[in-house]
Amino acid sequence: MKELKIISISGKSGLYKLLTTTKSGIIAESLIDKKRVMTPFPNVSALDEIAVYSVDDEIPLWRVFKKIAEKEDFKPAIDHKSDKNTLTAYFKEVMPDYDEERVYPSHIKKIIQWYNILQKTGYLKDFLEQKEAENEETKNEE
Repeated sequence: MKELKIISISGKSGLYKLLTTTKSGIIAESLIDKKRVMTPFPNVSALDEIAVYSVDDEIPLWRVFKKIAEKEDFKPAIDHKSDKNTLTAYFKEVMPDYDEERVYPSHIKKIIQWYNILQKTGYLKDFLEQKEAENEETKNEE
C-alpha cells in the first residue's frame, strides 16, 4: 500500500495530498479540485498528527473519522454547515466522551467537513486502512 499523507494547509480550505517536499516547503494537491500548491512547512498540519480531546485522553483524528464512518456506514456525515446545536449533538453521538470545554463547535465543523471531503473523494477507506495498519505495527513492536 502506497503511503497516503493527507494534510491541511492553514489559510486554505479543504484537504490536500502531500506530493513531495522541497527545501522551503511542500507541494500538495487539493483533494477537491486537484490543483497543486506550494506552501512553507509551518503552514501544514498532517491529519495523522491531529487529535481530539476527550475527558480522559486525546483521541487521534483518524479514530474519530472511523467512528463517524461506522455510524454512517462510510456514507457522508451531516452537513458541516448545520447549526451549532445540530453539530454538537451529532458529535456527541459519535464521541460521547469528548471534552466540551476544549473542543469547540468550530473544531467539530472542521472535523465533519474533513470527513465528508475524504468520503466524497474516495480517500476515506484508504486513509483509515493505512492508519489501522500503522497502529497494528506499533502494537506488534511493543
